[in-house]
Amino acid sequence: MARTITSANAIITLSILPIYPSVTLRNFAADDITDMPSVKMTETMMGADGKLAGGYTPMPVEQTIALMADSNSIDVFEAWQTYILTMRETFPANGFITLPSVGKKYALTKGFLTSYKPISDAKKVLQPRSFGITWESVVPTAF
Repeated sequence: MARTITSANAIITLSILPIYPSVTLRNFAADDITDMPSVKMTETMMGADGKLAGGYTPMPVEQTIALMADSNSIDVFEAWQTYILTMRETFPANGFITLPSVGKKYALTKGFLTSYKPISDAKKVLQPRSFGITWESVVPTAF
Protein backbone atom coordinates (compact mmCIF):
# COMPACT_ATOMS: atom_id res chain seq x y z
CA MET A 1 0.00 0.00 0.00
CA ALA A 2 1.37 3.41 -0.96
CA ARG A 3 1.88 5.90 1.82
CA THR A 4 0.48 9.40 1.73
CA ILE A 5 1.17 12.39 3.90
CA THR A 6 -2.41 13.24 4.81
CA SER A 7 -3.10 14.21 8.41
CA ALA A 8 -6.86 13.89 7.96
CA ASN A 9 -6.67 10.44 9.57
CA ALA A 10 -4.49 11.49 12.54
CA ILE A 11 -5.65 10.18 15.92
CA ILE A 12 -4.84 11.73 19.30
CA THR A 13 -5.88 9.74 22.35
CA LEU A 14 -5.45 10.99 25.92
CA SER A 15 -5.84 9.51 29.37
CA ILE A 16 -6.35 12.19 32.04
CA LEU A 17 -6.93 10.47 35.36
CA PRO A 18 -9.10 10.83 37.35
CA ILE A 19 -11.48 12.48 34.84
CA TYR A 20 -10.95 10.60 31.54
CA PRO A 21 -9.59 7.03 31.51
CA SER A 22 -9.35 7.25 27.71
CA VAL A 23 -10.68 9.77 25.21
CA THR A 24 -10.04 10.22 21.49
CA LEU A 25 -9.95 13.84 20.35
CA ARG A 26 -12.08 14.74 17.34
CA ASN A 27 -12.82 17.64 14.98
CA PHE A 28 -9.39 19.25 14.73
CA ALA A 29 -8.84 22.62 13.11
CA ALA A 30 -8.51 22.27 9.34
CA ASP A 31 -5.06 23.80 8.94
CA ASP A 32 -3.58 23.19 12.35
CA ILE A 33 -4.16 19.84 14.08
CA THR A 34 -1.13 19.84 16.34
CA ASP A 35 2.26 21.50 16.57
CA MET A 36 5.41 20.48 18.41
CA PRO A 37 8.38 22.79 18.08
CA SER A 38 11.88 21.40 17.80
CA VAL A 39 13.37 20.13 21.05
CA LYS A 40 16.95 20.94 22.00
CA MET A 41 18.63 17.54 22.38
CA THR A 42 22.11 18.56 23.47
CA GLU A 43 23.47 21.41 25.55
CA THR A 44 26.78 22.70 24.20
CA MET A 45 29.45 25.00 25.57
CA MET A 46 32.56 26.34 23.90
CA GLY A 47 35.65 26.47 26.09
CA ALA A 48 38.13 29.34 26.07
CA ASP A 49 40.47 27.10 24.06
CA GLY A 50 37.91 26.78 21.26
CA LYS A 51 36.97 23.19 22.06
CA LEU A 52 33.28 22.40 21.95
CA ALA A 53 31.77 20.16 24.61
CA GLY A 54 28.26 18.80 24.71
CA GLY A 55 26.02 16.83 26.97
CA TYR A 56 22.54 15.43 27.09
CA THR A 57 20.00 17.33 29.17
CA PRO A 58 16.38 16.27 29.42
CA MET A 59 13.97 18.79 27.93
CA PRO A 60 10.16 18.94 28.00
CA VAL A 61 8.20 18.71 24.75
CA GLU A 62 5.56 21.36 24.13
CA GLN A 63 2.48 20.54 22.10
CA THR A 64 -0.36 22.71 20.87
CA ILE A 65 -3.62 21.05 19.84
CA ALA A 66 -6.11 23.08 17.77
CA LEU A 67 -9.80 22.17 17.72
CA MET A 68 -12.67 23.59 15.70
CA ALA A 69 -14.94 25.86 17.76
CA ASP A 70 -17.75 23.27 17.59
CA SER A 71 -15.60 20.26 18.52
CA ASN A 72 -16.99 18.10 21.32
CA SER A 73 -13.35 17.46 22.30
CA ILE A 74 -13.21 20.98 23.71
CA ASP A 75 -15.24 19.52 26.59
CA VAL A 76 -12.20 17.38 27.49
CA PHE A 77 -9.98 20.43 27.94
CA GLU A 78 -12.69 22.43 29.70
CA ALA A 79 -13.22 19.59 32.17
CA TRP A 80 -9.44 19.25 32.69
CA GLN A 81 -9.08 22.98 33.27
CA THR A 82 -12.11 23.11 35.58
CA TYR A 83 -10.81 20.15 37.59
CA ILE A 84 -7.44 21.87 38.03
CA LEU A 85 -9.12 25.11 39.19
CA THR A 86 -11.53 23.32 41.51
CA MET A 87 -9.00 20.98 43.10
CA ARG A 88 -6.17 23.54 43.03
CA GLU A 89 -3.98 20.72 41.84
CA THR A 90 -2.68 19.75 38.43
CA PHE A 91 -3.20 16.32 36.89
CA PRO A 92 -1.01 14.84 34.16
CA ALA A 93 -2.17 13.07 31.05
CA ASN A 94 -0.67 10.28 28.98
CA GLY A 95 -1.56 9.52 25.41
CA PHE A 96 -0.77 8.55 21.86
CA ILE A 97 -0.58 10.27 18.50
CA THR A 98 -1.20 7.87 15.63
CA LEU A 99 -0.40 8.88 12.05
CA PRO A 100 -1.77 6.03 9.89
CA SER A 101 -0.77 7.69 6.62
CA VAL A 102 2.92 7.22 7.42
CA GLY A 103 2.57 4.22 9.73
CA LYS A 104 3.81 6.03 12.85
CA LYS A 105 2.68 6.13 16.47
CA TYR A 106 4.10 8.20 19.32
CA ALA A 107 3.71 7.67 23.07
CA LEU A 108 3.07 10.84 25.07
CA THR A 109 4.18 10.59 28.69
CA LYS A 110 3.26 12.74 31.70
CA GLY A 111 1.80 15.83 30.10
CA PHE A 112 0.42 18.84 31.93
CA LEU A 113 -2.14 21.31 30.60
CA THR A 114 0.02 24.43 30.41
CA SER A 115 -2.01 26.78 28.21
CA TYR A 116 -5.69 27.15 27.61
CA LYS A 117 -7.68 29.45 25.32
CA PRO A 118 -10.84 30.14 27.36
CA ILE A 119 -13.13 30.88 24.40
CA SER A 120 -13.01 30.94 20.62
CA ASP A 121 -12.25 34.22 18.91
CA ALA A 122 -15.54 35.44 17.45
CA LYS A 123 -14.96 36.71 13.91
CA LYS A 124 -17.17 36.03 10.86
CA VAL A 125 -17.26 32.52 12.24
CA LEU A 126 -15.96 31.20 15.55
CA GLN A 127 -12.26 30.44 15.29
CA PRO A 128 -10.47 27.25 16.43
CA ARG A 129 -9.32 27.02 20.03
CA SER A 130 -5.84 25.91 21.01
CA PHE A 131 -4.64 24.05 24.07
CA GLY A 132 -1.05 23.55 25.20
CA ILE A 133 0.31 20.43 26.85
CA THR A 134 3.90 20.08 28.05
CA TRP A 135 5.09 16.46 27.92
CA GLU A 136 7.89 14.77 29.81
CA SER A 137 8.59 12.70 26.71
CA VAL A 138 7.31 11.94 23.21
CA VAL A 139 8.80 8.75 21.77
CA PRO A 140 8.07 6.54 18.76
CA THR A 141 6.34 3.27 19.57
CA ALA A 142 5.04 0.24 17.70
CA PHE A 143 2.23 1.07 15.23
